[in-house]
Amino acid sequence: MPLTRVSLIKGKSPEYRRAILDQVYLAMREAFGVPEEDRFMILTEHEKNDFVYGADYLGINRDDDLVMIQIFANNTRTTEQKKALYARIAELLKDKPGIKPENVLISLVEVAKENWSFGLGLAQYA
Repeated sequence: MPLTRVSLIKGKSPEYRRAILDQVYLAMREAFGVPEEDRFMILTEHEKNDFVYGADYLGINRDDDLVMIQIFANNTRTTEQKKALYARIAELLKDKPGIKPENVLISLVEVAKENWSFGLGLAQYA
């Protein structure tokens, strides 16, 4: 069960924002085998002054179209699956809504299965 948080600077259209969520979900389904309907995503827009990033960190040229994606997921994926996910997200976001791969920052936070509750006050995976 991934929980995905996406952050970007305010000003993009609802269609642009929805495309980001749809493409990230598609990449997770393909690379991580996320089941259909296992979709929990939050997109937050920020004022430009509240969105700080290293424009050239690691020699990657970023601009104000940067999208920061944080994915919380079970700690069950291989390094190869993680690399495939990062590549697929960048590829899909380039296609739609048209984000340069340099502007896609992804952070994967791995969580033990017992650390999730999907509701009812239960630890469904424990």
